[in-house]
Amino acid sequence: MENHTPEAVTRARKQRRAMSLPEGLLWNQLRQRPLGVKFRNHHPIGNLVVDFYCASRRLVIEIDGISHDMGGNPQRDLRRDAWLRAEGFEVVRIPATDVLRDPAQVAESLALYCASPPPSAAGAAATSPRGGDSNSSALETPPLGEVARRRRVGGGLPGAL
Repeated sequence: MENHTPEAVTRARKQRRAMSLPEGLLWNQLRQRPLGVKFRNHHPIGNLVVDFYCASRRLVIEIDGISHDMGGNPQRDLRRDAWLRAEGFEVVRIPATDVLRDPAQVAESLALYCASPPPSAAGAAATSPRGGDSNSSALETPPLGEVARRRRVGGGLPGAL
């Protein structure tokens, strides 16, 4: 179990009872443990509450509606993501429109990612901006978080989502 504050636990319980439509649709898929992968919804980590969490991959899943693009929310999301990554979590942000379009496909993509073995340390170092040859591509497919970031700016993953 991850460290969390009592306030975060209280907020998580409230958020579980008041999920947005995309969160509810995705949770109906993820709670069935696709491919045997366990997901948690509105999980407290530190003083934060994340939308979904897969402990086996230390993967945080955030569903981003239109409010995430307004006001100071993009900067808040960047700060949250940076803190989570510094704590050793991987973060993926999925547009709410993708979940509304096909929650089963989003759940399947997440389950496949979580069920697959993590990249080796050597492969990660070779593709890291801080290590290895910048021309090397030890991993042919980008991490799920990168796929979600590309989707937010108009890119995509062929055949998925």
